Amino acid sequence: MEIKAGPLLEKVIYPSDLRKLKPEELPQFCNELRQYIVDIVSKKGGHFGASLGVVELTAALHYVYNTPYDQLIWDVGHQAYGHKLITGRRAEFHTNRVYKGISGFPKRSESEYDTFGVGHSSTSISAALGMAVASRLKNEKDRQHIAVIGDGAMTGGMAFEGLNHAGVENSNILVVLNDNCMSIDPNVGALKEYLTDIATSRTYNKAKDEVWNLLGKISMFGPTAREIVSKVEGGIKAALLKQSNMFESMQFRYFGPIDGHNVEHLVKVMNDLKAIPGPKILHCVTVKGKGYKLAEEDQTLWHSPGLFNKDTGEIIKVKTEKPQPPKYQDVFGHTIVELAEKNEKIVGVTPAMPSGCSLNIMMKAMPTRAFDVGIAEQHAVTFSAGMATQGLVPFCNIYSTFMQRAYDQVIHDVALQKLNVIFCLDRGGLAGADGPTHHGAFDIAYMRCIPNMVVSAPMNEEELRNLMFTAQQENMGPFSIRYPRGNGVMVDWKKPFQLIEVGKGRKLRDGEDVAVLSLGHIGNHAANAIQELESQGISAAHYDMRFAKPLDEKLLHEVFTKFNKVITVEDGCLPGGMGSAVVEFMTDHGYTAQVKRLGIPDRFIEHGTQVELYKECGFFEEHVIEAAQQLTGIKKRAIAG
Repeated sequence: MEIKAGPLLEKVIYPSDLRKLKPEELPQFCNELRQYIVDIVSKKGGHFGASLGVVELTAALHYVYNTPYDQLIWDVGHQAYGHKLITGRRAEFHTNRVYKGISGFPKRSESEYDTFGVGHSSTSISAALGMAVASRLKNEKDRQHIAVIGDGAMTGGMAFEGLNHAGVENSNILVVLNDNCMSIDPNVGALKEYLTDIATSRTYNKAKDEVWNLLGKISMFGPTAREIVSKVEGGIKAALLKQSNMFESMQFRYFGPIDGHNVEHLVKVMNDLKAIPGPKILHCVTVKGKGYKLAEEDQTLWHSPGLFNKDTGEIIKVKTEKPQPPKYQDVFGHTIVELAEKNEKIVGVTPAMPSGCSLNIMMKAMPTRAFDVGIAEQHAVTFSAGMATQGLVPFCNIYSTFMQRAYDQVIHDVALQKLNVIFCLDRGGLAGADGPTHHGAFDIAYMRCIPNMVVSAPMNEEELRNLMFTAQQENMGPFSIRYPRGNGVMVDWKKPFQLIEVGKGRKLRDGEDVAVLSLGHIGNHAANAIQELESQGISAAHYDMRFAKPLDEKLLHEVFTKFNKVITVEDGCLPGGMGSAVVEFMTDHGYTAQVKRLGIPDRFIEHGTQVELYKECGFFEEHVIEAAQQLTGIKKRAIAG
């Protein structure tokens, strides 16, 4: 079904078309853009509330600034759907997040309007500053550089590093702070309280109103604008007496807070700010999910709701005939509470993803023992390390792709000191429609090379519970457990806990022709392939390695003593992964065998469903079958009897 654009939106293919509209037409244009986002996301899926909240900001930015010459950088990119729709991609937007379609995030190779590739938060200010300095060195004095960052992303340490540097560079940069008190879950921390104080302070807002009345006259003063700005700054300080402004203390000129949904006022303010040199902050107060009541009321649920009926708000669930197994993340959430009830030393930590990783279950059951530290992975790891020095047992749950941001802390603050911090790496492997910025491709390899680190992956939910139970035993040291996005397999995951010997794999099936060694959830697909091989007359043994480090050397001696044809299967990068570890073992111990490694190849993988990507990468069921046929030279043979 074709989704029709309103009459004004229909005219706007690129921002140059938008600039042909009259200022008084912009509110109607925003209404049409917002409705189009509702229409298309309800039918095609994707991120929702964030883009609704910045419709007016999007329109004002492209109306005022000469994009793409002026550089506009979106932080994370969840909010960039409106941006994509008016930068030449409306006709293909129905392919958003679909295999071989356009990306759900800004992407440099996709459009010249996407000036910086994003997907991880808190990068926009540093990137914009780098662009601004480059423009200064190239003598491009008329070029503007705008970073749009949410108050959630502003909690990331990298954002403050960028602010700290930008304040002394005196480069032409505008930071638009989109303040809606939300990231995916409600924001936390002192910065949230500070911004709330600014937005609600009567004293501050009285002074702000007077300042904006004066600032609005800048355009009439022409060359004396700089003098007017000086008076504005003096007026702020006089009106607020001793009240300080954090951003001004970092040598940014601060303007706001203003209504981020008044597009005509935004246009006037941004036009004025273009005349002011140096680093500036424009603080805009917005509502995530603006214009769709249900999304305003439950902003976490409607961050990315899937398909829904736009008229009733009913979220459309995929109907299945069979009962579905639980999600790995939910098994984690329930299990940590169960373990914490028995072990008072256990605490939970997450960097701003309590609903995504299901730590919200513990936060509700044990609010004093579960911590959302904001979008701050490095802090999350070292904070966990600090608690571990005092005898607590932190379960630090971070998506695999975001754990990359805290790699130094994992090595220096945890592993070097042999601290018992348990890293639960959600979204390990190919994450699906979020694409290359969110795939957890590298954790097996980057954890495996760290001394003192245990690297494990459960094949199902029962194994996840048992690994969590094992990891919180005394003197376990650094312990990594990685598991994929989505549902597992049907097992009795509520069985009593069982201790797993660290570094101990298990033989699931005996065989004669070839050995298949798998790690993690992908082993279930390997098991399906092995059943098919049996019907073809190929006898394949199956070993669930469980641990990429330490390896089960006894098991591997058994494998290489019996088999000279071996297949390794993992949902992780091939360079440095579990298959590499197996080959290293084989070489170190003088074995010779034909080994076929299946996993994520040495390139960045785009977006699509997990199964589509498994097939593209060559480690799905048919690839295990093909590898076994190639190694054994058997396509199909008669089965005796």
